Amino acid sequence: MIIGGLHKNSLIDYPGKISCVIFLSGCNFDCPYCHNPELAKGRSPSHGYLSKDLIFDFLGSRKGFLDGVVISGGEPTLQKGLISFCEKIRLMDYPIKLDTNGSRPEVIKKLIDEDLVNYIAMDIKTDPSHYTSLIKDDCSTDDIFLSVRIIKESNIDYEFRTTCIKSLVNKSIFDNISYWLEGSKLYALQQFSKTNVLHPEFFKDNSNIYKYDELMELKSMAQIWVEKCIVR
Repeated sequence: MIIGGLHKNSLIDYPGKISCVIFLSGCNFDCPYCHNPELAKGRSPSHGYLSKDLIFDFLGSRKGFLDGVVISGGEPTLQKGLISFCEKIRLMDYPIKLDTNGSRPEVIKKLIDEDLVNYIAMDIKTDPSHYTSLIKDDCSTDDIFLSVRIIKESNIDYEFRTTCIKSLVNKSIFDNISYWLEGSKLYALQQFSKTNVLHPEFFKDNSNIYKYDELMELKSMAQIWVEKCIVR
């Protein structure tokens, strides 16, 4: 396990819960808008990596105050020790929320089947047919589709979410995504901020940024296909 950081208190990362956020280092995607660039590159944004023992000691000391644990990244499903890490956290009676890009459906399925996660948030970067050209060379669109299906067919809480950038998600692409996510419990549209991103050169001006009223228009397009659509 390569643990790149710990956010001790959050009111927004796990819906309805006071949580901590554990950031695992390393990612297999190259999203230009990533707000955790050091973690995406496999580095620690602080002064070094954290040990699992430190994390478990912290969780033990916060019993009764924290309601849940968020495991984020980077991309958590790349970590070989993720399953055993989640097992120990669940033994401490913490519900777990996982943030993922959906690139490893076999890991997602195992976590769900073994009751190791209670909530999954999966990022939808763009139309899956465009992942290879925009997000990652030779990305398996089949894996993205399979992860969505596994999550939708599970009995746990979940959300799909898209960071809205015009060069990645135009109206036509957004319409395709919404149709593909038909029947999903929750679809969150996230506003983009240029602060501390992986590829700032991608955002030299504001032409890529959706205005609030434009996001609301996207929301109106999506909410006919999903149970609930929100703008963050």
